[in-house]
Amino acid sequence: MGITATTQTLNDGARNLIVQWTGISDGSGSETLVNKVDVSALTPRCGSVKIKRITGTVEFGVVELYWDALVPKKFAELSGTIDLCYEKSGGLVNNANGGKTGDLLLSTIGFELNSTYNLLVEMVKKQ
Repeated sequence: MGITATTQTLNDGARNLIVQWTGISDGSGSETLVNKVDVSALTPRCGSVKIKRITGTVEFGVVELYWDALVPKKFAELSGTIDLCYEKSGGLVNNANGGKTGDLLLSTIGFELNSTYNLLVEMVKKQ
């Protein structure tokens, strides 16, 4: 079965998007470049998002976040307690090269039995 994962959209407004991702591993697999934010499915749709803040925990493994593109570009490697704020710099924007979709992808590394992640990601929609 691998990782039992959920995505909960807490706010999908005209400007802001807040999602919570949770996952727990049974030790038999991992998530690899799983689409966690599909910008074409948002209401209203947008071209991309910029990240304002990432908070939460990753226990007994690592979560990697990527911008989706022809070659996905890793922008975060998370473990332990996470409290990353990008608001003062205007937000973390997609700087992937070629074929970027605006979507966010997630991979897990080194997840064993009972490894978990619980992440809250606050974003701003961009056209």
